[in-house]
Amino acid sequence: MCVKEAVIKRINELCAEKGLAVNKLANLSGITPSTVYSVFDSDRKDVGIVLIKKICDGLEIPLNYFFNTEIFNALDQELI
Repeated sequence: MCVKEAVIKRINELCAEKGLAVNKLANLSGITPSTVYSVFDSDRKDVGIVLIKKICDGLEIPLNYFFNTEIFNALDQELI
């Protein structure tokens, strides 16, 4: 699994935990739904940390909570 896939999986996990749809997450985060949906777009290669921080703010979680999970701990190095 690559970092982007891990981010998508984590966003899905957190939304499921809080019972949030992507549109609601976008509204809570102060970003447009299309911006959140773009994270799930396979053509988009990277997801910026500023966007992840805004999503965390919308979820009312600290940034370290987003990343402090086995999903990220198990990632291989991406040296390409």
